[in-house]
Amino acid sequence: MLQRDSIDTTVLPPGERFGMWLDLVARTSAPLRITSAHADDFAARADFIDLGPIQIVEYEYPSLDATRTRKLIRQSDPELYILALTTGGIGTSSQDGQHSEIQAGEFTFYDGSRPHDVCHHSTEAERDDATSIITLIPHAALPLPPQRMAALYGGRMSGSEGIGALLAQFLRQVTGHPEQYHAADANRLGAVGLDLATTMLGRHLVAEDAVPTEVRRRALLTQVQSYVHRHLGDTTLNPQSVADAHHISLRSLHRLFEAEQSTVASYIRDLRLARCQRDLADPALRSQPAQMIAARWGFPDKAHFSRVFRAAFGLSPQAYRDGQPDPARIVNRSASMVNSSRAD
Repeated sequence: MLQRDSIDTTVLPPGERFGMWLDLVARTSAPLRITSAHADDFAARADFIDLGPIQIVEYEYPSLDATRTRKLIRQSDPELYILALTTGGIGTSSQDGQHSEIQAGEFTFYDGSRPHDVCHHSTEAERDDATSIITLIPHAALPLPPQRMAALYGGRMSGSEGIGALLAQFLRQVTGHPEQYHAADANRLGAVGLDLATTMLGRHLVAEDAVPTEVRRRALLTQVQSYVHRHLGDTTLNPQSVADAHHISLRSLHRLFEAEQSTVASYIRDLRLARCQRDLADPALRSQPAQMIAARWGFPDKAHFSRVFRAAFGLSPQAYRDGQPDPARIVNRSASMVNSSRAD
């Protein structure tokens, strides 16, 4: 699984927790001056996941106010951009004269090599901790014109629509379920996150042409694949509906998949078959008819489903299911073995 390094201040007595957090911040590559109204009992957590070209940090704390001064920058300047997704609470971000209030579900962006102020507080109504997911992007890794980036510093960007929504979903998925990925996936996941971040920032610059063509292609491909995953059960899902949903021509959609050694139609079919295969092998779903499972994943026609399933796996759906171990039979056999051993 992906390696996640965690810091949890609650391992210490309340009076020592804020000091532990200040030590953590002081040791980071871009230290900040931190104050908090909860310094007497700062119950906080930070989870770090290294994804090769980028690093993701998930934060949880009661509240804090942070300032990166010129003095701190002179002491340590790792040349990083910071893209922050607020997931709980409310924040403010200020840099280069731009000041924004950031709500949950919104991004803000700033340059760690320039002075900036960030505040993040829990809301009185929710009384939950302030939470966020921070993406650290090296200056050299972001393929956008550096001279244009200042227009975005301290600004706000939506994390609930378009590329922003897809990036937010990606960040929540990786930080929420790192156990679902192998350590070998880290660099590839980092590349996907960087492509999505680059495309979102490029669009907010109103300079999408500044985004390299291959980055835009990969980001659009990720967006299309995510859409297909979400709509697999829709029987109307086909290449034309996918193209329409993304406001591109069918020809452009097919061209998008050329480098993937797969067509759009086969990508949809293979995903549907994989879902059916998984459910047919699931003991908890053994009482559901195979055709009910097929229909749930977009195969309403029984004969067609049986034909494509056999072509993919060499067995009919029912034969495949019958070949799976029966949990009840295994339990009964184990019980018999236990009883037999006791009799001996």
